[in-house]
Amino acid sequence: MIFKRIFIIVLDSFGIGNAPDAADFGDEGSNTLLSCSKSKFFNLPELKQCGLFNIDGVTLPDCDSPDCAFGALTEKSAGKDTTIGHWEIAGLISENPLPTYPEGFPESVIKEFEKACGRKVICNKPYSGTQVIKDYGDEHTNTGALIVYTSADSVFQIAANEEIIPPEELYKYCRQAREILKGEHAVGRVIARPFIKKNGEYVRTANRHDFSLAPPEKTMLDLLGENGFDTLSIGKIYDIFAHRGISDYSFTHSNSEGMDLTLKALEKDFTGLCFTNLVDFDMLYGHRNDVDGYAKALSEFDEWLPSFREKMRKDDLLIITADHGCDPATESTDHSRERVPLIFAGEKIKPVNLGTLDAFSYIAKTLLDNFGIENNFYGESLIGRII
Repeated sequence: MIFKRIFIIVLDSFGIGNAPDAADFGDEGSNTLLSCSKSKFFNLPELKQCGLFNIDGVTLPDCDSPDCAFGALTEKSAGKDTTIGHWEIAGLISENPLPTYPEGFPESVIKEFEKACGRKVICNKPYSGTQVIKDYGDEHTNTGALIVYTSADSVFQIAANEEIIPPEELYKYCRQAREILKGEHAVGRVIARPFIKKNGEYVRTANRHDFSLAPPEKTMLDLLGENGFDTLSIGKIYDIFAHRGISDYSFTHSNSEGMDLTLKALEKDFTGLCFTNLVDFDMLYGHRNDVDGYAKALSEFDEWLPSFREKMRKDDLLIITADHGCDPATESTDHSRERVPLIFAGEKIKPVNLGTLDAFSYIAKTLLDNFGIENNFYGESLIGRII
């Protein structure tokens, strides 16, 4: 065991340029990093030092002497959503995409859900999460009907006014939906989207909660747990993996809270993995086509990063990556099929260009190799190349 503690930080949706098959997903030309770099708020000196701009295909001015190992990952799974992306990071390649509903959910699904929860459903079509509460918020507030909507991703989202339906009650409805959405309708996530009225407008609160489809096979989290290693989850990781293989977890309401909890995890004496998702990049800025907001969030992470690296122990490893893209400068508000960054940081790491790898699962292979756990995941361990 070379590294006693491994920290994975997923910058949710931080793509670095369209994948080879981006055109098949309608995402040709998407480049989340490049789009954000055009904002006046874009300032990433620490990530530049890590080698982010030295990654093959990145066209920004690079660093003469990066101090990390760096490369790009190309998704192998048939999808571009959060669930499939994280599953692949954890070792599972999804050969079939999760179901999506560009015309809304079938009447049979809606009727069964209405019967289970005892409330009517309104909307039932793909929608922007911020726009749907503007268009249906009053009707929901006046009638108590649930706002159900989807997107280009495999999601069944339920929005409700916290003053009409408290979050815990909304979570109950989500669990009922999760029980219904199986088989051919096994969407990746059922998502609770609470909102309130503030200054005359409906706004979403931080009480979002995801109810994910359970991974079809064991992931690196399951294998770590079975072999006696600690698995800490920060952010929505706990939900993405349907609570499986995780020994300790903390939910977050913002990137700043996620970064703070990850920094505090450095103070814990554990052997294994701390797995963090920073969701604001995707949820608040990518899906809302907010280039400046995304750039600011990246700059805030970059400003925080040195404080984490300075406190890392000699036998710690930090991995920075992403799960898909969400280019805020394109017309689409949906995820984009992009390559994602792969950065290895730590005292034992040598600066090397790892090139472009053909699956996210190289992360799982590397992590499990470090802890001496056999597996049959796709790819190979990078331990021998980074130390």
